This record gives sequence, structure tokens and C-alpha cells, in this order.
Amino acid sequence: MNFKLESEAAMTQQDSATAQPARLCVLKFGSSVLRVESDYPATALEIYRHIRDGEKVVAVVSALGGETDALLNQGMRVGGDAPALLARLARVGELHSAALMALALTRIGVRACTMDPHEMGLMAEGAPLDSNLTGLDADAILAKLDHHEVVVVPGFTAGHDEYGVVTLGRGGTDLTAVFFAARLGAHRVRLIKDVDGVYTADPARNPLAERYAELSYGEAAKASAGLIQDKAIVAAEAQDVLIEVAAMGSAEATTVANVPARSALPLKGPKLRVALLGCGAVGAGVLDYLKGRPDLFEINPVLVRRPHLHEEHADFTDDLHRALGEAPDLVVELIGGADEAAEIMRSALRSGTHVVSANKAAIAKHYDALHACAEASGASLRYSAAVGGGTPVLEMLARLGGSAGIQAIEGVMNGTGNFLISRLSEGWSFDEAVAKAQELGFAEADPAADVDGHDVADKLSLLVREAFGVALPTDRIARQSLREVTTEQAQAALARGEVLKQVGRCWLDADGRVHAGVQIEGLSVDHPLAGARNEENRFLVRDAAGLERCLHGKGAGRWPTASAVFADIMDLQRGLLLKSAPAFEMGEAIPLLRTA
Repeated sequence: MNFKLESEAAMTQQDSATAQPARLCVLKFGSSVLRVESDYPATALEIYRHIRDGEKVVAVVSALGGETDALLNQGMRVGGDAPALLARLARVGELHSAALMALALTRIGVRACTMDPHEMGLMAEGAPLDSNLTGLDADAILAKLDHHEVVVVPGFTAGHDEYGVVTLGRGGTDLTAVFFAARLGAHRVRLIKDVDGVYTADPARNPLAERYAELSYGEAAKASAGLIQDKAIVAAEAQDVLIEVAAMGSAEATTVANVPARSALPLKGPKLRVALLGCGAVGAGVLDYLKGRPDLFEINPVLVRRPHLHEEHADFTDDLHRALGEAPDLVVELIGGADEAAEIMRSALRSGTHVVSANKAAIAKHYDALHACAEASGASLRYSAAVGGGTPVLEMLARLGGSAGIQAIEGVMNGTGNFLISRLSEGWSFDEAVAKAQELGFAEADPAADVDGHDVADKLSLLVREAFGVALPTDRIARQSLREVTTEQAQAALARGEVLKQVGRCWLDADGRVHAGVQIEGLSVDHPLAGARNEENRFLVRDAAGLERCLHGKGAGRWPTASAVFADIMDLQRGLLLKSAPAFEMGEAIPLLRTA
């Protein structure tokens, strides 16, 4: 299998878009990592990792392991050897997988869609079961990326002028990913495999095998031994596409580009012992994620109020000392409240234990003390889920730093409040809306923090810290309560072409003073924040040049928030692993091992 390489001019005329999103990455997931249905949530987390880093993603997926073979065998049994019809049957596995991947991403709050070949002008020529890619409507994909963080595409099927539908041959998803990257102008292709890179020998058979940190295209063709499809390497070299080969969640990768070969010892570290405090809606999701990576984490008894109400196959306790026993490396604080939770975090940080939390109230109120403890001991304090749940607004502010000169942030930043107003506009009473939010897990038993604006004020206090470096206590932030909004007011706003939203806002005035507030206001239906529905959060970040960046995500619910918490945990794990790397791992070339 191959795809036709065209001149730059021809590609520009036929396939390129007038504008492309910054930092576009193509991720490829084959059947070595998509083996069974339960692999989709972990794969969604891998994609979310790139969203947090500010990338847009095209995810190229294969069918689940064995599904394509099963379909082809079934077709042969039923109808015999009819290649054009078998191609139509075999593609079903890829379409099925792409849809499931998009659904898994949607569950954690990522705006994702899938595109079939005819929707993106993906065309091929050749035999029905082994065709070659020839064309792609890049504008169609980039248009989707204007409104989504991820476009998921099947990696094994395309359109065809004669047969209508064809497949692209065995093992061709690597090549498909390179093809997409070349046509879309992506800055890299990352091939997610069941190993963390290309090795000098099979690491399963030779524990002394070294991993290549970098390889030239020619060296990759010799060394990968089929791990990367040869045709994909040839195509990547012709189009100067950078390839990375990595495992799920890995801190390292083998880079294939126009570089000399360099090897490095694989990074191996001890498992992190985790103390999980709290196992409500979010904590239960984090626990599931932790249990899914037994190679990386050991879990202490989980702290809960009523251990007897929890499942038997995990260890639960209501004793804080037992939950914090055996010197954990990491405390994940999800118990809620401000003062008690902050004291637990301070104690952990003082002892050098890392902390991850989603507790905006505790962190906003005790910000200086918590950071002082972390700085004194060298421990890490992470809390990206505290603002926006799965919406990576704190990560965006960290990336922008001081260089962008942030001037203002505004947002619909409380998913529960947004859900309540949406129900009021549909004619529900306030009490009915609150009861439904509690039933769905969006609202606590006492919804006052969400309803009265305290939650948004806590988030604004953290945003002011991150964006402007200023301490603004939450009690100095004016708040308007949702209790002031009636069903009639919400419906009247719709009648005049507006939607009511609980908007949090912080900004710098002309004198450099910081202001913040929470209020209920009517937004025109075409306002960027007006489209937030139910538990969705939206943020607008404006810099000194007037450029606005808009972020979307789910701000409430188990999986969006749990995914953000676990992403912090994985970032910490990778950071510790890289920090422990020997000096040559950070860039010094070492002799390249050769195998016979």
C-alpha cells in the first residue's frame, strides 16, 4: 500500500485549507492498544492529555483487535471471495471503532466528532482490499476542528471512483496517519503502540535492550522490524513528517525525523503509592482509573465516611491515619470542604508528599499556605480540576504565562448553575431543577455553593492568582444568587433572543487593578458563552492584543472531573520519571547498540 506523493503546489491547490489550527497533532491507535471495548476510556485519556497541552487532535483508529479478521472470515463463509463486497463488510469494524472512540471522549467532556470517508473526501485507488490513498478534503476536517477538539477518523477505509468503498490493506493505519498529517500540516504524528518506542532488540526477550530516543528515517526502517510500517516511513520522509512512537501514558518516545540515531536507557521507576481521600462521584472515577494502571500505582485503603456501603473488591476505611499509612508518595484529596481538607494537604506537602486535588474552596482559601508548604519541601501541588472540571483553562493560563499579557477572563464556569438555568428556561421550577441536578450527580445535597455563586467565586480567586498573580479572597468577590432567577425571567429572556447565564468575570482595569464578580445576565444567542448547555463550561480568555481564546468542556459530573484529576496524577508520574532520568537521557548521545 502507498499513497501518491504530490508536489507542494499540487497539494496546496487540491487539499490544503486557507487556515489551519495551531499545534495540530495526529494520533494513531491500532489494534495492539484497542483490543477490547474497555480500552476506549484509557485511549480517551491519552487523547485528553494532548488537549490539555493545547493541541487539536485528529485520532486515527483501527478496529478492535480481531474484529476485521472476524468480519472477513464471516464474509468468506457467507458469500465467498468477492473483494468489492468484502471491503464494504470489513470497513464496518473501523467505522464502529471511530464512533465508540468519539463517544468515550464525549463522556469525559471533550468536544469530539467522527467523520466517515465520504464526509472528508478521503479517496483511494487500486484493488478493493488493498488500495492506495490519493486525496483528502483538508478544509472539511479543519472546519470540524473549529468546533471540536478532536476529529476521530477510521484508518482502514476510503472512497473509490469505481468500487465506491475500499479498504487500505493490512497494517496500513500507520500510513494513513502519515497521510493525514502531510495533508493537514500537522506538526507531528504520534503512533501509540504496545511498547514505548523502537528498541535495539525485542525488550520482552532482552531486558538489556536499549530504546532509541531518535532515529533517522533510514535507520527506523532497519530498526523497527515492522513496528512501524515501512511504507509509512518512506512517505513520512518524502513529506518531512515527524513520527513519534510511544506507549499509552508514556513519558518518552522514539522520534523519527531527519536526525542521527541516538539510543537511551528506558526509564523505569517504582510504582507510586497513592492515598485516595474521598470516593464520591469523582473519587470513584479516579479509583477506576488508578486500578486500570496497576503497573504504575499502588493504592492505600480509600478514605470514605461509610466503608460498608462500598464495593467489596477494594479496601475502604473511615480512618484517616490508615488511609495515609505506609508513607504514600501522593495524596489525592477529594473529600471537599475548606479547612479540614487544607490541613490534610498542608501536612502532606510539609512531609514532601505530592498532592492532587479538585477542591477549589480549600485551595482558594489557603492558597499561600499550601504553596509555601509545597515550595519548602519540593513537593508538587496540582489542582487543574478545581476550575472548569475537565476544561483545561488553568493549563491554558500556564502555557500563556506572562508573555500574552492576559487582560480578562470570563466564563460560564459552574456546570450545576448552568444546568439549573437551562431547566428554568424550559419551564421547570427551581426546586425541580435542583432535585434533578442532585439525581444526576451535578449538585451536592446542599447546593448552596453552586446556587449562591460561592463555587464561581472560588474559581475566580484561583484564576486571578494564575492570570494576574494577585491575591483576591473570595469574600471580596461580589456574587448574585441563582435563587433570584424565576422561571418567568428565564423564559422571557428566550423570548427576546437572549439566554440567562451565571457569568464569572475577572479583569484588569486601565490602572492595573483587578476586579471580579459573579452575576446573572442575559447574553445574545450568538455570544460565545451563550451556547453552554447543561453542565458544560465555557471560558473566554482575552490578552493585551485583544485576541480571545475560547475553551469548552464539562465542568461537572464524574468522568470529566475524574479525568482531569487523573491527568494531573499522570503528569506528576511522568514528571517524576523524567526527573529521575540519568544525565544522558536528557540529551547526551550514547553509543548505539547494534544487533546481528
